[in-house]
Amino acid sequence: MIGDYGVGKTSLIRRFVERQFNDQYLSTVGVKISRKTVNILDPHTNNEQELKLLIWDIEGQTKFKAIAPSYLQGASGVLIVADLERKETIEHFIDHLNLCYSVNPNVKIIVALNKADLINEDELNHLFNLAREQINSQIHIYPTSAKTGNNVDNMFDQLALEMLK
Repeated sequence: MIGDYGVGKTSLIRRFVERQFNDQYLSTVGVKISRKTVNILDPHTNNEQELKLLIWDIEGQTKFKAIAPSYLQGASGVLIVADLERKETIEHFIDHLNLCYSVNPNVKIIVALNKADLINEDELNHLFNLAREQINSQIHIYPTSAKTGNNVDNMFDQLALEMLK
């Protein structure tokens, strides 16, 4: 999971793995690793498949960007997170996307536009369309909220399905 600092990467992981939310900001130092097992319907066999996800929460500070590529090299999937309240993080996610593809051209990517609970629907639609214009239509974009849990499971499940394909 990558993105600028303070976009909610850790909160999304905590919501997904622990089913908790805490609105106090704690900056990730380096990388924090979480695990979660999910069951996904395999599109090839139509059978349920158990996947064990190892989720790397990569620090969003500028000083860490130099070593981030080493963490992306072996990734099967990447969640890029932007903060809907900070438009610059939406503009920056294309940089994260390009970094992922430059290091790992076959990686599966999902984009999370986080903190959707904090903006109105018109603004959400505008920012969603802005994000969609920046990337190809093959990449799924989810408006998420770590606070309410909206689309958090859907986003992780979709990434697990993409990796399974």
